[in-house]
Amino acid sequence: MTRHFLRDDDLTPAEQREVLELALAMRGDRFSRRPFEGPQAVAIIFDKHSTRTRVSFSAGVAELGGYPLVIDSQSSQMGRGEPIADTARVLESMTSAIVWRTFGQELLEQMAEGTSVPVVNALTDSFHPCQILADLAAVADARGGVGALSGLDLAYVGDGANNMAHSYLLGGALAGMHVRIGTPAGYLPDADVVARAEQIADETGGSVLVTTSHDEAVTGADVIATDTWVSMGDEAQKAERAQVFTPYQVNAHTLELAAPGTHVLHCLPAYRGQEITADVIDGEQSLVWLEAEYRLHAQKALLTWLVEH
Repeated sequence: MTRHFLRDDDLTPAEQREVLELALAMRGDRFSRRPFEGPQAVAIIFDKHSTRTRVSFSAGVAELGGYPLVIDSQSSQMGRGEPIADTARVLESMTSAIVWRTFGQELLEQMAEGTSVPVVNALTDSFHPCQILADLAAVADARGGVGALSGLDLAYVGDGANNMAHSYLLGGALAGMHVRIGTPAGYLPDADVVARAEQIADETGGSVLVTTSHDEAVTGADVIATDTWVSMGDEAQKAERAQVFTPYQVNAHTLELAAPGTHVLHCLPAYRGQEITADVIDGEQSLVWLEAEYRLHAQKALLTWLVEH
């Protein structure tokens, strides 16, 4: 049976740990695994702008011995309305995996239903699971190993209704973390995602808290994460969002409330002075640059794991 990675909970807690441990090992020896030797092609499709996703998947597939076949959907027949099922059937005959950065989660699900090769979510409006694997790997690296994740308090403050918040809920719960989301009342995470995260947390010893208080979310937190207040597609709401989210900025006050030695995450691109201050993102408690690097290692580990299972 083909394994896909469309959302964070497509892995079990044990499987997530396997991928994270492999990611740490791959950072230590970048060319130790070559599952796409040949080279076999991996289709990497973009419906949205990208820097880290494009670079990390392209470099990663090459380092795994494969050929990164980067496709701009708007210059392909997908951009002219070809059915996803038809595209999926063609791609499976020529590639060993499909990576897609797109809009609706349902589009990714249609791709997975139509192919026998692994499909990976490189970002949708609902989830960003590859980013969370990188985030967890970076925290594990900084704290002595994957086993250190369980029991940590992870606070995310900002837009609670976006893909990062949803993936922190699921991915953090899978790792046995105590996940807290601090967000304005009008930007709460999807109730079904929260319920699923709570279910997972019951199994792993973690917990879930959704609050409208920045201070409640971050007090005593071991890891603090945020994201841009204006996601792709929300540009028209920039002024409104800046006003609403200002109380949720990650700044010196945030760090004062957090646990000693807390680490800070941001998936980038970052806007200093908005969701995070320059002194924090560029400070000694920031894991942002290690986190960005781990996009490469975590995605290589994920692709390797998927094609071997």
